[in-house]
Amino acid sequence: MSQWQERAAKVYMTTNKRVPLTIERGKGVWVWDDSGKKYLDFVGGWAVNTLGHSHPAMVKTLAAQSKKLIQTSNQFYTIPQVQLGELLVKNSCMDQVFFCNSGAEANEGAIKLARKYGKLKRNGAYEIISTEGSFHGRTLAAVAATGNPHYQENFLPMPSGFVHVPYNDIEAVMSATTDKTCAVLIEPVQGENGVIVPSKEYMRQLRKWCDEKGLLLIFDEVQTGIGRLGTLFGYEAFGVEPDVMSLAKGLGGGVPIGAFLAKKHAAVLTPGDHGTTFGGNPLACAVGCTVVDYVLKRKVLANAKKSGARLTKDLQKLQKKHAFITEVRGQGLLQAVQFKDDISGDVLTAAIKHGLLVNAPRPNTLRFIPPLVITTHEVDEGVKRLGKAIAEVAKAKGLK
Repeated sequence: MSQWQERAAKVYMTTNKRVPLTIERGKGVWVWDDSGKKYLDFVGGWAVNTLGHSHPAMVKTLAAQSKKLIQTSNQFYTIPQVQLGELLVKNSCMDQVFFCNSGAEANEGAIKLARKYGKLKRNGAYEIISTEGSFHGRTLAAVAATGNPHYQENFLPMPSGFVHVPYNDIEAVMSATTDKTCAVLIEPVQGENGVIVPSKEYMRQLRKWCDEKGLLLIFDEVQTGIGRLGTLFGYEAFGVEPDVMSLAKGLGGGVPIGAFLAKKHAAVLTPGDHGTTFGGNPLACAVGCTVVDYVLKRKVLANAKKSGARLTKDLQKLQKKHAFITEVRGQGLLQAVQFKDDISGDVLTAAIKHGLLVNAPRPNTLRFIPPLVITTHEVDEGVKRLGKAIAEVAKAKGLK
């Protein structure tokens, strides 16, 4: 344990099972620990570092905006907030936006919007259908919407108004819909559940059902938004438009920012309904503009598709070598491998020794969410190191 880990243990609440590694600096898709060892980063800040670590364009914007204006509160207008709002609306199917600070806050806002919509247009309906295995954040309402009892059990009773149904099952959504239902909340791809990709037909049927019943379709794009699937927004990959969409993670490229957007018919919030002190501050919005603009103009989306395709190909080669790799799945640069046994923690630890950082959302699953600027050469190198780690664990455990 390094001095920094010892010092953190004394002052910081233990809410995460941290890897015993202290990262000191980063550049592009690489990071260095406090002893100077270099690692290839396939975690990317949990799908946050869109342009990699310390991207020059972001550094330039941070320096320039911090000299000009950092925070005013939303009592006033600021130029970067307007510019980022226009950029998101122009390049999406949405009409209006509200800025906050995180994905959980974005989903909280979307939940509040849905409840007011139900009050105004669905005779007081307030229930939201979400899916089993989903993850929508750590605040109480977001945890209640999350379809995983593990995140809820220590904080019961949960706020009411959420109904959970199996993912990728339109019949379950139909059966759960009642006069109390105001919205359906879904991730285009379930990231924390191990990268579960639904069928396009399911997504189309969801849209049709919500239209027929007058329900809002809310996409939690906290993880899939801003290029992660190879399209600017995840909904584009499925050919279905939601009524409401939440964003965070990749929007700021590492600077904390969140947002929820709505089409005009769903944008029912009025003055006094919602608010934030720091959300939409000039510093975060200026960086958000830089990130989104760079993604749109510098072929980052094309690179996410190209490098994502290489990642799939490389992982499938690994699967052919090891029968205990039962599945390779995902889209763009949000991918996973699933093992027959619960060895993801062992592989993660072994990968660190080989200079690779990966994420283990499930005991039998590894997730790969590198920066969107990763090259195919870096993908090859990362999977090469992953292969060494898997082989090491396989030998130790007698797996074939």
